[in-house]
Amino acid sequence: MDVRRVAYVVNMFPKLSESFVANELAELRHRGIEVLVLSLRPPAETLRHDVVTRAGLEERTVYEQASFEHALRSFAPDVIHAHFATEPAAAACALAADARIPFTFTAHGHDVYRRAPEDFAARAMRAGAVVTVSQANARWIADCFGVPRAHIRVIPSGVDTARFKPNGGPAVPSRIVCVARLAPVKNLGLLLEACAMLRDRGLVFRAALVGEGRSREDLERARAAHGLAELVEFAGAATQGRVLAHWQQATVAALTSNSEGMPVSLMEAGACGLPTVATAVGGVPELVEDGVTGLLAPAGDARALAAGLERVLRDDALAARLGAAARQRIAERFSLSRQIDSLLSLWAEVLR
Repeated sequence: MDVRRVAYVVNMFPKLSESFVANELAELRHRGIEVLVLSLRPPAETLRHDVVTRAGLEERTVYEQASFEHALRSFAPDVIHAHFATEPAAAACALAADARIPFTFTAHGHDVYRRAPEDFAARAMRAGAVVTVSQANARWIADCFGVPRAHIRVIPSGVDTARFKPNGGPAVPSRIVCVARLAPVKNLGLLLEACAMLRDRGLVFRAALVGEGRSREDLERARAAHGLAELVEFAGAATQGRVLAHWQQATVAALTSNSEGMPVSLMEAGACGLPTVATAVGGVPELVEDGVTGLLAPAGDARALAAGLERVLRDDALAARLGAAARQRIAERFSLSRQIDSLLSLWAEVLR
């Protein structure tokens, strides 16, 4: 049975740090699938990714929870899908039961490892299927929550490889870019430590941290303590257009997280032909093949991270080889088109 109408339940829409939700919805609309968004909270930001406006997604969003059931009856979806196993999955479960239609949900990272609901397994088994973004997540969900592996489908979020691509122009020499929330789990202090090491080794470079979050003041103090004010820029929150510009001017992408599901930022970087130097956590090793599309370091190891960055920044041939392989890997395995194909196939199975 083909799926023609899908209702989404999310914590907050739109949200800059969750561009994967907007891209997913926009691609469904592009394919002729009607969407309805039920947002548990109103947006907290004024900035919008341009895809939200182009696809008319806010006009298809309901924010009043008291209106959700009426909106669903009027919309008559084939299936309800939630992003995150937390409040959105719980709401989707209740709404689907009332409407007598199936639901699925995608589990990403914090909702699997750090703030998983106590009844994760119960929510999972009420769903038609559980989607998650990496094989590492799937193993964790099966081992820790007892969800049968056959009930879990690994579908990574994808990137628009027609938009995120090399621009053909020269990159800014020795420019490190990290796109991430300024949050403790991203461990961006590690990147500052590594940058201090690179400076002390005489490397000439610049770094940009693109994102916003509650750790900003702590990170600014750390930047000052390391004497990196002239070398490391806090670029703030950015739309996808600005993120793309950062990637297309970069030499290398960096990510220093202590925990990850499957980082979309590194997909975007790879699609732009950039090598990555990152910590080997969660689904990162499934995305970044060590020595082939980038270089991996143990979590929390500033020396290993600095060594990887130095190798890429000092060796143009290595950077070019890793970047070309990264572009090919993203196009083949992590495209937005491939993701939506997989979601539509899954929903058709659930409806059958």
